[in-house]
Amino acid sequence: MASGPPSSSVGRRLRLLELLLCPLLVLLVSGLEPVLGQKVYTNTWAVHIPGGQEEADRIASKHGFINQGHVFGDYYHFRHRTVVKRSLSDHRGTQVRLLKDPKVTWAEQQVSKRRKKRDVYVEPFDPKFRDQWYLYNSNHRDLNAKAAWQLGYTGKGVVVSILDDGIEKNHPDLMQNYDPDASYDVNDGDPDPQPRYTQLNDNRHGTRCAGEVAAVANNGICGVGVAYNAKIGGVRMLDGEVTDMVEAQSLSLNPQHIDVYSASWGPEDDGKTVDGPAKLAKEAFLRGVTEGRGGLGSIFVWASGNGGREKDSCNCDGYTNSIYTLSISSSTQNGNVPWYSEACSSTLATTYSSGNLNEKQIVTTDLKSKCTDSHTGTSASAPLAAGIIALALEAKPHDYSSEGFNDWAFMTTHSWDENPNGAWTLEIENVAGASDYGTLTQFVLVLYGTGSTSSSSSDKSQPGNGNCKTLDLRQICIECDSGYYLFQEGCVKECPGGFSVGSQPLNYTVGNSIPPASVPACLPCPSPCLTCSSLSPRACLSCPPHSSLDVISGTCLHLNQFMRESPGSFMVGQGNKGPDLQQSSRLPITIAVLSCIAIIATFAGIFLMLQLRSGALIKLPSLEAGGSLAGSFSLGGNRVVSYRGIPTVWGDEEVNTDSENEEFDVHNERTAFIKTQSAL
Repeated sequence: MASGPPSSSVGRRLRLLELLLCPLLVLLVSGLEPVLGQKVYTNTWAVHIPGGQEEADRIASKHGFINQGHVFGDYYHFRHRTVVKRSLSDHRGTQVRLLKDPKVTWAEQQVSKRRKKRDVYVEPFDPKFRDQWYLYNSNHRDLNAKAAWQLGYTGKGVVVSILDDGIEKNHPDLMQNYDPDASYDVNDGDPDPQPRYTQLNDNRHGTRCAGEVAAVANNGICGVGVAYNAKIGGVRMLDGEVTDMVEAQSLSLNPQHIDVYSASWGPEDDGKTVDGPAKLAKEAFLRGVTEGRGGLGSIFVWASGNGGREKDSCNCDGYTNSIYTLSISSSTQNGNVPWYSEACSSTLATTYSSGNLNEKQIVTTDLKSKCTDSHTGTSASAPLAAGIIALALEAKPHDYSSEGFNDWAFMTTHSWDENPNGAWTLEIENVAGASDYGTLTQFVLVLYGTGSTSSSSSDKSQPGNGNCKTLDLRQICIECDSGYYLFQEGCVKECPGGFSVGSQPLNYTVGNSIPPASVPACLPCPSPCLTCSSLSPRACLSCPPHSSLDVISGTCLHLNQFMRESPGSFMVGQGNKGPDLQQSSRLPITIAVLSCIAIIATFAGIFLMLQLRSGALIKLPSLEAGGSLAGSFSLGGNRVVSYRGIPTVWGDEEVNTDSENEEFDVHNERTAFIKTQSAL
């Protein structure tokens, strides 16, 4: 059978394959076009309108735009209220209506353009940068600062001032970023914020905080600041008498030049003090947030406090609890709550700081041009937050976006002890007026309760079981059957959480001469136990928040400004074994005994050394008793100490022997003799 030429058959197959693939390739290319280079349209327009600002505002309002401001000449920046922010297609209808307005000479919907900065990011090579785990740590938690630096944001153009005990303006790691216009000495009334130097370096706090914000990068000194190109200043106001006027002067220093004020101080963190800003400081806060920064508002960053161990609450601190401040708390290297942390509702954010003894601390600048890796407490957290804010201000100095934090949490206790079953209705009322409105996109209702019912509930006052053995005159159970325990006027087989088996007096009078009996009952666990195995304070099974369980002793240990001083290194972290009271009480006695022994040994050593240097001869009297050993002596006995150079005529002839007198005659230079009685 004859067949056609093979070349024609192959050609037809290739032709068919080409016809099938061409539409597929067209679809593929068209699908990739938005990714590869299609325009992305925004909801903003550039518009040319002669006639001035008022005419531009009128036209913007007429066509549903918001005038975002003047560009230059008669060009204005319009943003539409209803157009989506980013779209692959232009909004032609809006464009046409805008151009039809006789006052509009030109308009163009703006297109998002991709631009890359023509600089090369170089990781800082400062010697301590590798120790700044909180800035960049590839294997652990960090502040993600390196990602911001890679985008080109380093705090440039932002001014931060540290309100503290001064700033070492000539420190080699701060000098390049020091800003004299953001600095002042309120204590002495001059423009020099240099700290007062002492033997103990008491006034190092402000310099340390400043280095966290704006220590210079790539200069081979110490480490780097979070915003290492920001300008940094300092106000010396804590190294003297602090008054309302001193605080107000510090908080209101050059508000049109300073963007961020950072303060790591406050009232005493002793769990007993309730204090806050007075009249002038309150006025300074109000003026700052309403008039500072060109009307955008000054930003006040505050350390929340280090009184956790004293059970202090930053809600009682009028500075951190102020509506005008950003209260900053701390987290440890491992993401835990540090022992000094104060839990309160005024805390708005958390940054890293020190923790337990095995966790790293903060690296920063120190007094006398030095560097430290032991900055601690919420004092170290607040400046880190100030540096992060500086990065955000550089990225968006004029943020008109209405987007932000949307998941707002509201809590109420009005519904406590209600039955959670059934339909719950959310009612929202806008009391701000029609001009100020928001949009509710979703909400979640979370009901919190306890494992047991509340004793205040009326329907739980009567026992709901038949295991009651004795009722009083009001028909309330006062004694349960064997194997059951009295609990909230009822009987239970097992005690609920937070209670343990104990005995309570039988609340029933049998007779005046008969003492009341005891009945088994569920009694509350002793404080501070959350749950317990018995009523002993050393039988805790779990602990309340901000406390940790010591499994060895069975107790709960509470996790625990004057200047917000860094907590001492002698403090131990949560989870460590509590101190033994007996050992701690014996410690002063042991130290005193050892000190006395050391003093006596030192004195004896010095005395013997002086004897050897002068070549002294210590003579011990021979005992007259024949049975005694030669050279023996008794404590408190008389003895003569002879020194070379002392004439024998001054000696005691009754005691000195002939051999001793002959020895003295040999040496002509003997000039003195001392006779003494002492106990050897």
